[in-house]
Amino acid sequence: MTTHTDETTPQASAEYAPERPARLEWARHAPEVYKAMVRLETAARKGLDHTLYELVKIRASQINHCAFCIDMHTKDALAAGESVERIVQLSAWDESRHFYTAKEIAALELTEAVTVLTDGFVPDEVYDNAAQHFEEAELAQVIAAIAVINAWNRFGVTCRMAPGHYEPGQYK
Repeated sequence: MTTHTDETTPQASAEYAPERPARLEWARHAPEVYKAMVRLETAARKGLDHTLYELVKIRASQINHCAFCIDMHTKDALAAGESVERIVQLSAWDESRHFYTAKEIAALELTEAVTVLTDGFVPDEVYDNAAQHFEEAELAQVIAAIAVINAWNRFGVTCRMAPGHYEPGQYK
């Protein structure tokens, strides 16, 4: 049982649900896959603005309900100087576009289209908008970054990796 004490709330302590254990420590059982993912992650982020990269990772992780990755990338973004306000608004970025640049909006639109392939394709309008904001090489990197975080999310969600224990920069 976890107890939380917060003197700013009327209740001095609250009981939280117990943390669910991970299903599988996949990185320990598939170390070569984990190492390949780390190499892919390193390659995907080359040349991309760090802020944009973290926004893409957080947004894809929100869509995929990967609590572990939301925890990790939110903490990394905050440690790198990102504002709490922009991170809080990220789940509703389309309603709060004024917090983001046109380039960031194009990346977020592309992130959503690539992450949610329910129609089986990325709409031309979304791709064309992204292509207007990114040079081809940078656009290729953004697409790679989106694909990589989606892969990480699949490991995190499937293996039920627990959020809350990550320290900024822990895996760098």
